Amino acid sequence: MCKLATNKGRLPTIYKFVCVICIVVLVGCKGDHTRLSADEALKIESEVRLLFDHYFEAVRKEGLTAEFQYLDQSSEFFWVPPGYENPISYDSVAAFLTLNAPKFVLVENTFDTLRIIPLTTALATYAAKLRSVMTDTAGNVSSVNLIETGLVIKRKDGWKLLSGQTSLLK
Repeated sequence: MCKLATNKGRLPTIYKFVCVICIVVLVGCKGDHTRLSADEALKIESEVRLLFDHYFEAVRKEGLTAEFQYLDQSSEFFWVPPGYENPISYDSVAAFLTLNAPKFVLVENTFDTLRIIPLTTALATYAAKLRSVMTDTAGNVSSVNLIETGLVIKRKDGWKLLSGQTSLLK
């Protein structure tokens, strides 16, 4: 997710993101005191892992604009890319991806770690450490290590990234 910016102002943004996740969880679970069964939780974790497998493969094969099919296009979507102090909307992410996609012939993302925590049958949170290796049109290869947290939501057409934050690791 938008891995090409610099990493500034990370600490205050992390606090904001944690607050937003807590609010989403509290609102999403209001009145629903049932816990997921172990089987339900495993099924959701498997589905979300598959989302990321397909997402990374699509970006590798089709480029950055392949991300569109994995992002929730609702007004609730937001992301905090590396270097940003505030969340940006779907439209801003889409503009960034559209502008930068032609600059790269290959983008390969891999997880070092991925932890998925199912919250409900339609919401899960995740935390990941990943590596992004990008090859530009001149053949220059750059590699970054990232840490990412996010919320995924199950829509009629499958799981989508709803919100999150990505930061560069040194």
